[in-house]
Amino acid sequence: MNKIPSVDLRDFLSDNKEQKQKFINEIGNAYETIGFVALKGHFLDDTLVENLYEEIKKFFELPVETKQKYEIPGIGGQRGYVSFGKESAKGKKEGDLKEFWHFGQYVENNPKLEKEYPDNVTVNELAEFNKVGKQAYKMLEKTAKYVLRSLALHLGLDEEYFDKYILNGNSILRPIHYPPITEEPKGAVRAAAHGDINLITLLMGSHGKGLQVQNHKGEWMDAIAQPEELMINVGDMLSRHSNNKLKSTIHRVVNPPKESWGASRYSIPFFMHPISEMRLDVLENCIDDKNPKQFEDISAGEFLNERLRELGLIK
Repeated sequence: MNKIPSVDLRDFLSDNKEQKQKFINEIGNAYETIGFVALKGHFLDDTLVENLYEEIKKFFELPVETKQKYEIPGIGGQRGYVSFGKESAKGKKEGDLKEFWHFGQYVENNPKLEKEYPDNVTVNELAEFNKVGKQAYKMLEKTAKYVLRSLALHLGLDEEYFDKYILNGNSILRPIHYPPITEEPKGAVRAAAHGDINLITLLMGSHGKGLQVQNHKGEWMDAIAQPEELMINVGDMLSRHSNNKLKSTIHRVVNPPKESWGASRYSIPFFMHPISEMRLDVLENCIDDKNPKQFEDISAGEFLNERLRELGLIK
């Protein structure tokens, strides 16, 4: 497979059983083979997308010392600003050529989780930044919920199996700025090859070249979505839970050709995480004689902490 399949969420949401099943088959097949789909028919409207890009560009254009006021020590970069070059891929020494911001969960009716999660950070200089960030977070979370419902059915589970785990889940919206490249990078790229930690990732801003996906022959292919599409991939948590039936695919963001070094690139992934108590133990119906259990039992919280340590974000 050398092309990312495209699916339309409106098929899944329709009252037509055949259309709904068509979506389940298409997304299930894509995630069993390449691990990525381009999705249209999501819940983000054009105005919200425009407003979000406008606000994040304004934020990243603020002076470095202003942005650094929002870098909160002691929370592993889970909320607020993370400065340029601070994060590296697992097993990589060089920091990625990016800076980013984290919006986290807006907890509803759960005092325990309110204490567990760090507070979202308010940017005083930009009146609309936090409001627009929250709106986008909610619409991406809603989109992710229905994608997971389709995958639950594909895996032979109850349609709403994931709902209780993603309600107030530890999800993150991460606007990323890849600044212009000013000198030959020494072994560093905008985002080194990696798999995502979470259940699924919804990516805005993969409309130009840069994002590449590794197919099962080890070849790199460009992953380019249409302007109205989100790129959605399986993360390691879901791959593990499904005994690698659904594939968490290695991907990267490569540096542009030299003539394009002067341009910034923005992308906005939404990392859908469950609550930390969710068990990621391999599902019984994903184990058989041909596919013995591949992973040890672990909770989502334990797995996340393990990976954040590997990434150097927590000690």
